[in-house]
Amino acid sequence: MSVDVVQLAQDLTPYAATAITAYGAAVLARVEGDAADATISFGQRILRRLTGRDTPGSETSAEQEALADTVTELAGTPGDADLAAVLRVQIRRLMTAHPDIAADIAGWALPAEPATVTITTSGDRSPAVHNNYGTINTGDSTT
Repeated sequence: MSVDVVQLAQDLTPYAATAITAYGAAVLARVEGDAADATISFGQRILRRLTGRDTPGSETSAEQEALADTVTELAGTPGDADLAAVLRVQIRRLMTAHPDIAADIAGWALPAEPATVTITTSGDRSPAVHNNYGTINTGDSTT
């Protein structure tokens, strides 16, 4: 199976970065059974596979160690766009050096994007909301 590792790295990085932001450096030690949303759980799964932590006792490569270091660094400064770019490069390098890992991950289905919600309103004073957790007043002299 031939894998476009550049595109795959670009597709995987947001999931990995989200998991790192949510759990910090502990992301590599957390178990999948934790109450986490699909993106974070998928990001954890990606990071465990990429860093070799999905098979305890196995030796890790230099690329896997470099990626783990980048995860730790990004966990210390979540939201750093430069470190997220470094993460993407590290993922690409690792998958280029280990095409078996790239093929494994490429075989996984990416989580579906959230459904698009369309809200339509018509008429005077018609509110258009997706979720409302309070009162909506639309009449004259309301309090």
